[in-house]
Amino acid sequence: QVQLVESGGGLVQPGGSLRLSCAASGSIFRINTMGWYRQAPGKQRELVARIDSGDSTDYEDSVKGRFTISRDNAMNTVSLQMNSLKPEDTAVYYCNADITTVARVTLTTWGQGTQVTVSS
Repeated sequence: QVQLVESGGGLVQPGGSLRLSCAASGSIFRINTMGWYRQAPGKQRELVARIDSGDSTDYEDSVKGRFTISRDNAMNTVSLQMNSLKPEDTAVYYCNADITTVARVTLTTWGQGTQVTVSS
């Protein structure tokens, strides 16, 4: 069994910064793609950013140039540095990872979500 635990959400003023972190634990053989999704009230969950095992990244258009995703393979963590935050970035942010377990089963795993609120 594997799990993801997020941290770092909160309330920030427009133009401010936050850093989200997510740690994977459990019977991990390999972590493949890791990413961050978000879901605002009344909207569908959307991809924010993802990073593959070769450190190639992909960003949703509205966060390009403001958000940076990174991973630490030794620590099994993924982070999202969010700068120049806007009210429209307000959402619950979810960590996601495709994890191959020691039993060689690949699971798509989600964190519990962390609230990010951008407001003055």
